[in-house]
Amino acid sequence: MNTVTWIVQGLLALALLGAGVMKLAKSRDDLLKSGASMAWAEDFSAGAIRSIGLIEVVAAVGLVLPWALRVAPVLTPLAGVGAALLLVAAVVVHLRRHETKAIGGPLVLALLGAFVAVIRFGALGA
Repeated sequence: MNTVTWIVQGLLALALLGAGVMKLAKSRDDLLKSGASMAWAEDFSAGAIRSIGLIEVVAAVGLVLPWALRVAPVLTPLAGVGAALLLVAAVVVHLRRHETKAIGGPLVLALLGAFVAVIRFGALGA
């Protein structure tokens, strides 16, 4: 199960890192021009979008480094919880905007974050 959890952590971290870096590197206008998948950015200020990007990058780091380095490993399942909550919020934004086709990705990633949290919290107690 440890190998599976590491794979999930890595995939989730890569997804969050990619999304976060994109939000940090591109302007709000560039995100809006990039297509329908970023239409949600209309509802948020540039600062809010950058904050979301920063949270995604921090979550990506927290999903991997604390557990790998065995330094404050409790941060890894906490990052899983945080990622799951952030992604559930993304699902809510898409639902509110009636973008039902856009909820699949964030929903799957939220479940992966919850999986990491449950497995890694369990490993802390073992």
